Amino acid sequence: MSDHMSETPRPADEPEPSEHSGQAGTSERTALVKVPLPEPGGAVPEPPKVPGYAQRSGQPYPPDPWRQGSSQQASALSTLRPAAPAAISGATLCSVAVTAILSALLLGDGLGPNALIVAVPATLGAYFAARTAGRRLRPWTVFWAVGGLALLAVPALRDAGWPVFLAVVSAIALGSLALHGSRSWLGVFLGSLGLFSAIADGLAWGGRGVRARMTGSRGRLGGVLRSVAVAVVLLIVFGALFASADAAFADVLGDLMPDVSLTGSPWRFLLFLVVLVGSLAAAYAAAAPIRWDGLTIRQGKARGRLEWALPLVVLNLLFAVFIAVQLTVLLGGYDKVMAETDLSYSAYARQGFWQLLWATVLTLLVIALALRWAPRGKGGDRTLVRAVLGVLCVLTLIVVVSALRRMDLYVDAYGLTRLRISVAAVELWLGVVLVLIMAAGAFGAGLLPRAVAASAGVAVLAFGLISPDGLIAEQNVQRYRNDHSIDVDYLRDLSADAVPALDTLPEPLRSCALMDIERSLRSDDTPWYATSWGEARARDVLKRNPADPTQSCSGLRTGSGGNDLDVDERDPYDPY
Repeated sequence: MSDHMSETPRPADEPEPSEHSGQAGTSERTALVKVPLPEPGGAVPEPPKVPGYAQRSGQPYPPDPWRQGSSQQASALSTLRPAAPAAISGATLCSVAVTAILSALLLGDGLGPNALIVAVPATLGAYFAARTAGRRLRPWTVFWAVGGLALLAVPALRDAGWPVFLAVVSAIALGSLALHGSRSWLGVFLGSLGLFSAIADGLAWGGRGVRARMTGSRGRLGGVLRSVAVAVVLLIVFGALFASADAAFADVLGDLMPDVSLTGSPWRFLLFLVVLVGSLAAAYAAAAPIRWDGLTIRQGKARGRLEWALPLVVLNLLFAVFIAVQLTVLLGGYDKVMAETDLSYSAYARQGFWQLLWATVLTLLVIALALRWAPRGKGGDRTLVRAVLGVLCVLTLIVVVSALRRMDLYVDAYGLTRLRISVAAVELWLGVVLVLIMAAGAFGAGLLPRAVAASAGVAVLAFGLISPDGLIAEQNVQRYRNDHSIDVDYLRDLSADAVPALDTLPEPLRSCALMDIERSLRSDDTPWYATSWGEARARDVLKRNPADPTQSCSGLRTGSGGNDLDVDERDPYDPY
């Protein structure tokens, strides 16, 4: 008979094995051990011998080779997910419902202050869910939440769609980080997208909460619904009576109340569903966030000093030679460069900007790979890593300055456009990232992932607050005052944010630049909650001094490529 089924007497003074003993194990086969009854003569039989493999704590038998990865080991994702939260609270349910209703009423007419209005109850719902689950409010959580709400102020201030889109996407990412609270590189990246992983669980969680309240407190919930219905009916009836009695009150009521016509009902219903699902996902993530920091990236095998440092030293020397040439150019050597290369002033500035931008991006990739395979065992190795990568960061910062200087020269020659200001802003942000990497090398890299994410959010917020379209209009107007060079065809496609600057142009340039913007504002009758401050300001400017439709706008592009000394005759106009 096998060992685990053997029957041997047990000493009388030995206690009975516990049911939860680690030596006895928990498997079914251990439970089948036969313990003989005491013999009539009084001799107590010995206990059965326990096999060696059963004496290991918690592992009475080796794992089944045919079921590897299924029952013996939990998946990585299941270890990251916390336990299911308690039932959804009434405060969270009310906040989610208010968010969905406001989105259906306000967001259908466009984005403006309504984005911030809808975000407030959604934030409260997540806060109530986190408080019910016992989560504490931490400083970084407050920072991400306040940053996300601040980004939603951009739609309330700016009319241009492209900075508004960036701000809304960044606000969602920062809000997701506030819910998950990640610290590592992978955790910060996945945490900014983690809101989408809670959609299914959030819907199920909310559905269970609604069913529990419908079955457990039908009378109370029915009373609340009846009260809301009576209040809505009273508002409609008496509001209609007062509106018919006074035209001024009717105008005020029309401006305050959202348009709920049947033509926009499908779109509003879709907004209701999308925001309902999103707010439920946010509340669920606040109550039971996935710990993305549990996913770790294994460090690469450390290389030897020569194998690791030699390529970076050579790269540093190449950067140093390039920067030496750039310093000669930046200090006044453009005439010599143009004579040797046969390039115009603006063509030389344009030629290298994109290359320098990609050089900056690739340098950040080189730094990441170098840190992965750098030697890290001894103090001398760590010093060498800091020295070589620190020099590379400093040299790359000078490359960033050179690229921005080239863009400045290019803008002086051809004017500012949306693409030019965007890539310049990206290059400037990459320079900030390099500064953060150098600070991490000096003071520790524990905060670096969150600092880079925070710098990205601040950059998007600053980009929206400076009003890119307004800045483009101001620069082109100033350029026209300096050398009478302007491209009206491009300026007329800007948003309402550019109206105050374009209003200072002389006629007929002013009317030609503002004519399309004014026509768009007249045909767009948006309510107050979907009207940005930039659009409202443009309406006031054009109301005081409307564009003259009788002005002739043909052939108004004057020196769009810059002055005669800087224009390439083969390409007099550069749309970039």
